[in-house]
Amino acid sequence: MAARRPFATTTICFIAVWLTAPSSFVSDAGGHHGRGRSHVASIVSEEVYNKSLFLHKDDAACPANNFYAYSSFVRAAERFPGFGGAGGRDTRRREVAAFLAQISHETTGGWATAPDGPYSWGLCFKEEIKPASNYCDATATRWPCVPGKSYHGRGPIQLSWNYNYGPAGEAVGFDGLREPEVVAGDAEVAFKTALWFWMTPRRAKPSCHDVMTGRYRPSRADAAANRKAGFGLTTNIINGGLECNHTDDPRVNDRIGFFRRYCAILGVDVGDNLDCAHQLPYS
Repeated sequence: MAARRPFATTTICFIAVWLTAPSSFVSDAGGHHGRGRSHVASIVSEEVYNKSLFLHKDDAACPANNFYAYSSFVRAAERFPGFGGAGGRDTRRREVAAFLAQISHETTGGWATAPDGPYSWGLCFKEEIKPASNYCDATATRWPCVPGKSYHGRGPIQLSWNYNYGPAGEAVGFDGLREPEVVAGDAEVAFKTALWFWMTPRRAKPSCHDVMTGRYRPSRADAAANRKAGFGLTTNIINGGLECNHTDDPRVNDRIGFFRRYCAILGVDVGDNLDCAHQLPYS
């Protein structure tokens, strides 16, 4: 049983995109921000969430057991009604599968021979284990660190650094600089930070939402860098500096493994351009 076996991958990775300067965020999240009717419940039922997608998230072996409740996910999605709400049936389902795959990779407790397979162990962690530092960038003067606070990876998207906790908190309604620990203590807030990242474009980057819903229009620089729409581009947006522009990266393969599984469960094909092996990362 999983409870008797140590995880093969207990190091929770934080997202390299969070190294982007805070001024690069587009504050209105592409017009998709604001409480409204969520489309998520019509795509992922509570039964599918608990009994098909996340089979082991509440196992005793998972540090985040009983944290990532379905109700918290659905309530958080109401803050971003565009999520899972753009395009036709397949587009909506594929976007939700892509989001869940990316957060599953960031919080996985799986290993190659894990019960039910390595891609059944998403949402196992809610906080970075043994962070290397407090992730305070003193040069980010717009989002000054609070003494004694740590801005290490927390939540489904592993939000990191003071210059990300600040704007994320401002966008979804908590004091990210003074109370960063809220992201690991309130599941609805945790999901909101992940959805904020997913829905929010940066000046040099599209949002993952736009990529997965056909709204992405490559610039000349994007075309030259071979940044084509598809799941692989969301990986580039998230962690391209470490995972893209080379072949057979195990982290990329893990993300794709979750995505394939979730697309099958939701009854949609995976689409084109699954990896970012031949895409230049964003600078």
